[in-house]
Amino acid sequence: MRRLQLIELHEQSWFPSFLRDEITDALQCGMNRFRAYAPVVPLLQTVLHATRSPLIVDMCSGGGGPWLDLSPRLQGNARASLQILLTDKYPNLGAFQSASAASQNHIALHSAPVDATNVPPELRGFRTMFTSFHHFRPQEARAVLQNAVDASQGIGIFEITRRAPSTIACMFLWALLPFLLTPWIRPFRWSRLLCTYVLPIIPLVLLFDGVVSCLRTYRPQELREIIAKLTTTEYQWELGERANSAGELPIAYLIGYPAPSR
Repeated sequence: MRRLQLIELHEQSWFPSFLRDEITDALQCGMNRFRAYAPVVPLLQTVLHATRSPLIVDMCSGGGGPWLDLSPRLQGNARASLQILLTDKYPNLGAFQSASAASQNHIALHSAPVDATNVPPELRGFRTMFTSFHHFRPQEARAVLQNAVDASQGIGIFEITRRAPSTIACMFLWALLPFLLTPWIRPFRWSRLLCTYVLPIIPLVLLFDGVVSCLRTYRPQELREIIAKLTTTEYQWELGERANSAGELPIAYLIGYPAPSR
């Protein structure tokens, strides 16, 4: 199954901003409810120890990503001073503020738009991307990594989507989650109820974008090819897969950071 460069509806500039926020809120709620990225905590602990970074700059954060689940796990492992900064090209400020309040201020927000291919130089910290690297075409994906390398910042890419029939099939179940979880998503909005139960726009967009995400996700060999084209010889790269909390769908990861000086 070859990679297809299709479009996801909610990432388009013409997509209504209020509806984009509803989509990212639903994604964030599902990730936190099922602790989808809990298996990568040991990887993050190891790389944060290696880079000694006190700040994580999360890119393409959507509705806050998995950080309400991951932050306490990292804070509870001698990382009490660790701060997480949420950024996005289309920042969902309401969701960012809710995540910050719920995290006892371990999570902060950057209100201005941030392009992952050209991160502002003042945002220095270990960069992370969850379920978002597949949004970028190969040349753009390379630019995301090259920008981190040029800034001498570490970066971690984590993807729970895969180009595999089993993962694509799971997207149909994923699209049903809003019918179950919507009453518990905060802040409460009548528009969310309308776009879920009356006109099921949110579930349909989640289904479409979920299937497209799988078809766009890079395989390990493709990631190696992207890394090989970067202009650096002093970075340490690691890629592989980790089993998720259900023990079924593996999480692909790519981690890079400046090689320790000898």
